Amino acid sequence: MRTCHRCGHPWESEKKVPGVKEFCEQCSAYLHCCLNCRFHDPSAHNQCAIPTTDWVGDRAGANFCDEFEFRDTRAEKASSDESTATRRKLDSLFGEASDAAPPDQLDTFKNLFND
Repeated sequence: MRTCHRCGHPWESEKKVPGVKEFCEQCSAYLHCCLNCRFHDPSAHNQCAIPTTDWVGDRAGANFCDEFEFRDTRAEKASSDESTATRRKLDSLFGEASDAAPPDQLDTFKNLFND
């Protein structure tokens, strides 16, 4: 589902991408902006997964980027759910970080290296 980056209001249109000056009906935020693009990555150079894009000073403002593709929030949610499930599996395999070794095992371990 394509939604506004600011308020989460769904964008429904027959078009693949919103027009450059198109805005959200709910909050009036620009829709054709970096924050709604699937390539927006704050940790990447130029904050974009495509290294050849031009610098954009206002990520929430309208821009003319030819690489713009509307971000699909369903795909992001599925990815987030998958990473949470993977984290739970990993924790169950190695145990929770809060699980401490029983005192008798810890003492036995410490005694191995004491003279």
